[in-house]
Amino acid sequence: MEASTDTVNLDAGQAVAAYLEQHETKGLLRFITCGSVDDGKSTLIGRLLYDTKRLFDDQLAALESDSRRHGTQNGEIDYALLVDGLSAEREQGITIDVAYRFFSTEQRKFIVADCPGHEQYTRNMATGASTADVAVVLVDARKGLLTQTRRHSYIVSLLGIRHVLLAVNKMDLVGYDQAVFDDIVGGYRELAAQLGIEHVQAVPLSALRGDNLIERSPQTSWYGGPSVLEYLETVDPRRDQAGTGLRLPVQWVNRPNQDFRGFAGTIAAGTVRPGDSVVALPSGRRSQVARIVTADGDLAHAGAGQAVTLTLTDELDISRGDVIAASAQPPELSDQFAAHLLWMGEHSLLPGRPYWLKIGARTVGATVTEIKHKIDVNTQDRLAAKHLELNEVALCNLHLDQSIPFEAYRDNRALGGFILIDRMSNATVAAGTLEFALRRAGNIHWQHVDVDKAARSASKGQAARCVWFTGLSGSGKSTIANLVDKRLHAMGRHAFVLDGDNVRHGLNKDLGFTDEDRVENIRRVAEVARLMTDAGLIVLVSFISPFRAERRMARELFGEDEFIEVFVDTPLDVAEQRDVKGLYAKARAGKIPNFTGIDSPYEQPETAELVLDTVSQSAEDLAEQVIRKLLD
Repeated sequence: MEASTDTVNLDAGQAVAAYLEQHETKGLLRFITCGSVDDGKSTLIGRLLYDTKRLFDDQLAALESDSRRHGTQNGEIDYALLVDGLSAEREQGITIDVAYRFFSTEQRKFIVADCPGHEQYTRNMATGASTADVAVVLVDARKGLLTQTRRHSYIVSLLGIRHVLLAVNKMDLVGYDQAVFDDIVGGYRELAAQLGIEHVQAVPLSALRGDNLIERSPQTSWYGGPSVLEYLETVDPRRDQAGTGLRLPVQWVNRPNQDFRGFAGTIAAGTVRPGDSVVALPSGRRSQVARIVTADGDLAHAGAGQAVTLTLTDELDISRGDVIAASAQPPELSDQFAAHLLWMGEHSLLPGRPYWLKIGARTVGATVTEIKHKIDVNTQDRLAAKHLELNEVALCNLHLDQSIPFEAYRDNRALGGFILIDRMSNATVAAGTLEFALRRAGNIHWQHVDVDKAARSASKGQAARCVWFTGLSGSGKSTIANLVDKRLHAMGRHAFVLDGDNVRHGLNKDLGFTDEDRVENIRRVAEVARLMTDAGLIVLVSFISPFRAERRMARELFGEDEFIEVFVDTPLDVAEQRDVKGLYAKARAGKIPNFTGIDSPYEQPETAELVLDTVSQSAEDLAEQVIRKLLD
């Protein structure tokens, strides 16, 4: 009898262990719900959670209470409240932020992102879509395809989601009419074909009543496809990567002791086995895989999606952000790209302004060199543009300060998706997808010259410097720079003044005074100043240069101690009183738009090497301060 009890206990323990192992190893699907306002996205997710019995008793009680207080279903359960967590969402009955929820069934685990429908929250929707495998696009059967349907479908396509479940919701409000359903589906398939969305499964649905949500509904006997849950449990979103070699972006160099050095990361594509020949990028150094190490022991092979640590047979210099790839099939290297950008910043994107580009674990300097065209995501029309505003999308050319390994985003998200970061605020201002390398970039190399900056400076008996005078129009920048130039000339030093007005007569005569042109104005002058310091000169740059980002960009072109920022600090009212050129008066009269200090901002330096007070000191005394700083 005791043996029998032991056997029963053993069988029960094995069953529990088998059940736990099944749930630990079953697949995970990430999907988003998107569409226009009030199409029923939150209701669909809430009903899924409710009908799959994935709610705790206290959640059910809270849902019933919230439905009475905030619900829109006349006292009945309002399933949307399970997802709309912000108080503003509950008050307005809309989704504002992306809401993430986890649930599971016997077949699969799910992470769902409920994305907002309003146009002004497009960047929130893109955030949710960036990690999704499938998009559930909801359409109100009474309204058909709307502008937001097209907008969200375009972003779904842009972010590489290839499987769409078209949920034609609120079919109960149109009497489950098949003709209505077929008309919407036909229109959407045309849109999907234009956008390159390869797989579309349409489902007639009533999220509120549960028709075709968990099981197929008798109300739509004319429909022979899967329910929403059946589709989500069976869809295979894996990309066809047949023939793709190993891609392992290095997230961490694992060095617990002197006897072990491994490179940890999640395999983005391909497979790997001990003995495989690999190359480290961007260095190009080659080696072989010695071991595939995991917390559960070494593996004989590993594939895409697995987190592993690789050890190599050779001591290679590999850092966080590098890529370990199959030697026979390495990704490309480039520093210039065509890329799609979704602008997320509150301030405009200005070509020429420097940003940080983060791709995987690698961060490099980046500049948008050209906006090829802006895209109307509602109609997919291409529009001319000189800058981008919040939630706008464009095809741009990017220049990086170093080459990176990459693949087109449509082929590999890990090596083709990136964000741009503002260098001043560290805020994420854009999400982007790499499309292709600009081939000319690989053909341009630095030409070595034997007579370098040090030799040219030594022949002139001076150290090459760039002195950058910045301040409002009328502050006295040019006056002080000219006095410094005269003093240096008298001392036998070789200097040159680059003045803002003078440069606009030649090199920059094609530029206006918009923010975009101001950025390009400073970029060109900074490059010229760098060439002059390469020639061993002391360059005195006198430009308003109103933006900190561009002054910082200029500084980064020079070596340590070569750049001296001089803030000519003159209050606006004093500069306006001087107004020897009459510019402020014209600006006040509306005759000069985008005038710094009037209708265009001036950002004062925060860490200038010199601050000159022109109110309490003479120009001659201030020039002597610059000379002393320069010759220290």
